[in-house]
Amino acid sequence: MASSHSLLFSSSFLSKPSSFTSSLKQFVYLPSRRFWPRQRHGFSTVFAVATEPAISNTGPKKTEPSTVVLPSNESSDKLLKIRHTCAHVMAMAVQKLFPDAKVTIGPWIDNGFYYDFDMEPLTDKDLKRIKKEMDRIISRNLPLLREEVSREEAKKRIMAINEPYKMEILEGIKEEPITVYHIGNEWWDLCAGPHVETTGKINKKAVELESVAGAYWRGDEKRQMLQRIYGTAWESEEQLKAYLHFKEEAKRRDHRRIGQDLDLFSIQDEAGGGLVFWHPKGAIVRNIIEESWKKMHVEHGYDLIYTPHVAKADLWKISGHLDFYRENMYDQMEIEDELYQLRPMNCPYHILLYQRKRQSYRDLPIRVAELGTVYRYELSGSLHGLFRVRGFTQDDAHIFCLEDQIKDEIRGVLDLTEEILSRFGFNKYEVNLSTRPEKSVGGDDIWEKATCALRDALDDKGWSYEVDEGGGAFYGPKIDLKIEDALGRNWQCSTIQVDFNLPQRFDITYVDTNSDKKRPIMIHRAVLGSLERFFGVLIEHYAGDFPLWLSPIQVRVLPVTDNQLEFCKEVSKKLRACGVRAELCHGERLPKLIRNAETQKIPLMAVVGPKEVETGTVTVRSRFGGELGTIHVDDFINKINIAVETRTAL
Repeated sequence: MASSHSLLFSSSFLSKPSSFTSSLKQFVYLPSRRFWPRQRHGFSTVFAVATEPAISNTGPKKTEPSTVVLPSNESSDKLLKIRHTCAHVMAMAVQKLFPDAKVTIGPWIDNGFYYDFDMEPLTDKDLKRIKKEMDRIISRNLPLLREEVSREEAKKRIMAINEPYKMEILEGIKEEPITVYHIGNEWWDLCAGPHVETTGKINKKAVELESVAGAYWRGDEKRQMLQRIYGTAWESEEQLKAYLHFKEEAKRRDHRRIGQDLDLFSIQDEAGGGLVFWHPKGAIVRNIIEESWKKMHVEHGYDLIYTPHVAKADLWKISGHLDFYRENMYDQMEIEDELYQLRPMNCPYHILLYQRKRQSYRDLPIRVAELGTVYRYELSGSLHGLFRVRGFTQDDAHIFCLEDQIKDEIRGVLDLTEEILSRFGFNKYEVNLSTRPEKSVGGDDIWEKATCALRDALDDKGWSYEVDEGGGAFYGPKIDLKIEDALGRNWQCSTIQVDFNLPQRFDITYVDTNSDKKRPIMIHRAVLGSLERFFGVLIEHYAGDFPLWLSPIQVRVLPVTDNQLEFCKEVSKKLRACGVRAELCHGERLPKLIRNAETQKIPLMAVVGPKEVETGTVTVRSRFGGELGTIHVDDFINKINIAVETRTAL
């Protein structure tokens, strides 16, 4: 007999992104739910998949593709129980095959389950053996029996089987009595449930073990490294196949692979993990994002600012970051007998700028915005491409306003958010309004006024939203907005947060109509979240096939032979002079030059042969539209500029 424990964790290991091409239209997405699970990398994968391609209209029959709706743990209690029980069955199987393995925790997660073991590293061959043993346990249709025991009895049983991690877990359980779940009379686990009635309720053909990863016990890098086995489980084999299809498609869109293939960015080991190097092509896209962001902010009445990357440690004492955020901050550095700190946030800097002079009610609202780079410590094991890094640039802004200006300012932020996100191709959102938690700062009146202002702004905007009661920060209510990508995954990007805390900590004021000092309202807001993460989302949304206006290289000029090289150089130079991002490639046969351009996802190719040189034209080939015909160079440039201006295809 062995022991393990699966507390009610809200974990989320998600398949890495992917993509559909023509089959994208065969997706049918589920409506958004009220509450989404926390996401490790900021996206959810609740969706429906068409598992069969549509049959051509030219045939005698037209068959609609069958759609498999993939449920979530929130929408299906049955699925949650299956996944939780699968974690137990897997742990039982592991200890049957590896008797020296020590068990820790095994929760259900968004797409399945995992379990952590203290044991020797596992191989793919080991996973196959474990899955076979799981199948045998499932086929035996063993009952899952719940038992309540005293703390002393649980301690006695754990000591008898020498499970030290379970003893530590038991010490953390405050409730009495202690609940235990048995699989038959062969294996048991400290557990609060829920589970299926018998192992036979699990469809073994709908279960698959996916991978093994290292994980520190309790997430503490100073403690034991464990072997974490991830698995996925569904209600039917059909659902599993649909999920695996989605997962495979997601793999194709992985921004880390595409970033390397298209030479967009890298993370250099010599410099350190989580520190992003923007390559020339990636930097072009970043510059487009930044320039669009700046232009729209200025149009919406923001003042653009720049602030330092480091400040005296005392600033972070005032803000409270050293007390509440120290674990995510880098070590301090001593400069001329004073301690300095790399910034993890931009907020205190913006407050210092507000405080630089006396402010009147006539000056409010004051809106300041910055693309500010911040630095936060992350464990190396949690780093993930552009989605989880140690240095990143926030699209940060702060608004200082009067209480009766909150609604209008929030509405303005919502309008700006929609304008920016829609420019980059995101038009579907999930919106949540989070209200006052049990522990908070600020009086009842201001909380009520701020929450109503956020609610009214959302109503005025006409956006549907869900209310997360008690889900706000201790210092104010907030609005969170998740964008939906081409695969129906939701990514947390935009946040609008009212703050009653920092204005009080920094004692910022304005002078009212009676010349009395009053405290302004402070609103934090980010639209993109961070440039790094948003770029990763963009890459996966478009699968690297950026639209013409956003593509780092818009045109590749290709000579049929080197005899046309000089004219091609002139064409390339003229394109660049007119603002078109163009490059010249030669030295290979034309079919290979075209294939290389398509592999690099270049939207347009300008092919030049002897006739084109003679007539001052180019033959245009589109990555998606094939040959578009022969056109004079000046007309070609004009069409590109119009397409870029209107953000359409050529």
